[in-house]
Amino acid sequence: MNRYVLVTGGAGYIGSHTVVALHQQGFVPVLVDDFRNANAIVLDGLEFILGQQPIVHRIDVCDKIALSTLFEQYAFDGVIHFAAYKAVGESVEQPLAYYHNNLVCLINVLSLLEQYQVPNFVFSSSCTVYGEPKGAKEVSEQTPKQLPESPYGYTKWMGEQIIADFYKSASHLKLMNLRYFNPVGAHPSARIGEFPIGKPNNLLPFVTQTAIGKQAKLTVFGNDYPTRDGSCIRDYIHVVDLAEAHVAALTFLADQKEGLLEAVNIGTGRGTSVLEIVEAFERSTNQSLPFEIGPRRAGDVIEIYANVQKGQDLLGWKARLSIEDAIRDAWAWEQFLATL
Repeated sequence: MNRYVLVTGGAGYIGSHTVVALHQQGFVPVLVDDFRNANAIVLDGLEFILGQQPIVHRIDVCDKIALSTLFEQYAFDGVIHFAAYKAVGESVEQPLAYYHNNLVCLINVLSLLEQYQVPNFVFSSSCTVYGEPKGAKEVSEQTPKQLPESPYGYTKWMGEQIIADFYKSASHLKLMNLRYFNPVGAHPSARIGEFPIGKPNNLLPFVTQTAIGKQAKLTVFGNDYPTRDGSCIRDYIHVVDLAEAHVAALTFLADQKEGLLEAVNIGTGRGTSVLEIVEAFERSTNQSLPFEIGPRRAGDVIEIYANVQKGQDLLGWKARLSIEDAIRDAWAWEQFLATL
């Protein structure tokens, strides 16, 4: 019997890697994406990796009527919800677009989850809900949430609040917020990876695009922070590890006999600075990377990394790939794109 899982935003960066992880564990992923923030090239990559064409429906998740047809067509075991805008800077420039898209999508999915009694739901949340950590830079799920610095951050913060309020009225459902730290890397096949539309907003794609000549140079925003080398520190997790965490979360939820709501950090438990990423890239690839030190960027958190104990205890999952693995795979993906 097929175990169908709806993956909203399934053609995106994290979504596409999760489709692979689901397939590898015997699930049948059903991708929903309208490709406004994704490139159709990912479908060729998925077919190459899976050995078959993925199930894809080109639907705007904000269109509840269109989305409901899939709940009629498939008996879903669960839903993994990625569909959202995700660029911090853009969210400041276009706040209404972010609030409308990210929150309406979520409300539609939760409403259909309840209507069609789909028992398991995994939400793509973010460590942005912690804001700038007060005191210890290692944050656990018990670390108090802070008000975000951007509309994007607020959509994750509010998304978790919407889910919490929804759970009070639908406590038979099994819901989990996965609070990601900083996804990096690509599939080791180099056939799917991060595909920024326009100028990259994330560090590693900007690094690889600079190395291959798409960008003139990398700007490191500040080298005078109170960190070991003056640049910001983040917990960078390989996207393949992150994808496998979603399957672990879904499997955990399916094994539970009663409804629940949980939040789990998904990171490595280690912080890496921006300058350390630059050094690791040059060392791993033998590529010289032109960069300059720029002024601090408004809204940047100085240092944050995950306490990952709950993920290990609850889900039986932990990150296994290194930052060097992520750099190698991201660089191979960038080189593959250059051949197209």
